[in-house]
Amino acid sequence: MITTFLDFEWCDMRGVDAEFLCKTALFQGVTPQEVTEMLGCLAARPKTYEKGELVWVEGGPVTSVGVVLEGAVRVEGADVWGNASVMGSFSAGELFGEAFAALPEEPLLTNVVAAKSPTRVLFIDVTHVMHSCPRACACHARVAENLLTSVARKNVRLTRRIRDAAPKSIRGKLLAYLSTQSKLAGSNEFDIPFTRQQLADYLGVDRCALCSAIGRLEREGKLAANRHHFSLPEVATGR
Repeated sequence: MITTFLDFEWCDMRGVDAEFLCKTALFQGVTPQEVTEMLGCLAARPKTYEKGELVWVEGGPVTSVGVVLEGAVRVEGADVWGNASVMGSFSAGELFGEAFAALPEEPLLTNVVAAKSPTRVLFIDVTHVMHSCPRACACHARVAENLLTSVARKNVRLTRRIRDAAPKSIRGKLLAYLSTQSKLAGSNEFDIPFTRQQLADYLGVDRCALCSAIGRLEREGKLAANRHHFSLPEVATGR
C-alpha cells in the first residue's frame, strides 16, 4: 500500500528538523522545503526509543532505512551461546539499514539497539525511494542517488576492513590497518578515528593483546603512537 500525503499529515513529525536532514547523506543536495514536501512521499515516520530498547531484531525483515535524529543506535551480533559483540554504531545524522532494506527477503543478521535515552529515528520506506514518486517530486532522483552512494561507500569501508583483518596475526592486522590509514592520509603521520578498544573491536582482537603488539612495534622503531596519533618512521613520504 502506498502511503499518501494524508497519511503523512497524520504522523507526528514533531522534532523532525528539515534543516538537520539536509545535512545528512540521504538528503544531501535537497533544500529544507523540498525535504518537508517529500517526507510524505517517502512514507517517513519517526519513532523514539529508550536506551537498550530494540530497534530491529535479528532474523526479522527490514523494509526501511533509518536516519538517527537524536541519540545513537548500536549494532550487536550474538552467537548461539548468547555471547554478544558490538559490530558498529550510528549517531545523529547517520544512516543505517540500507543494504537490508534494499533486500527485504534477506533476514537481518544482527540486532539494532538504542544506545542512549532518548534515541529518535526517522524510518523511510526504501520502496518509496527507489520507485517513482506519485507526486513527481523533482528531488526524488537525488535522494535515490544518495541512497545508492551511501550503500557504495559502506561497501568500500567493508572491503577495507576485510583487507585489514585478513592477516592471521594481531601484528599483521595492525600493520595492515595502519598501512591503509597512511595511504588514505598520504603521509606517514596520521590520526585514527578509534580508541584502543574500538580498534581492537574493528580488527576482531583482544584489546590487551593489541596494546602489547603496539608496544612491541614501538620498541622496534616501526611506529610511534600517542593516543589517536600514529607515525610510521620507516614509511617514505611524498606520495
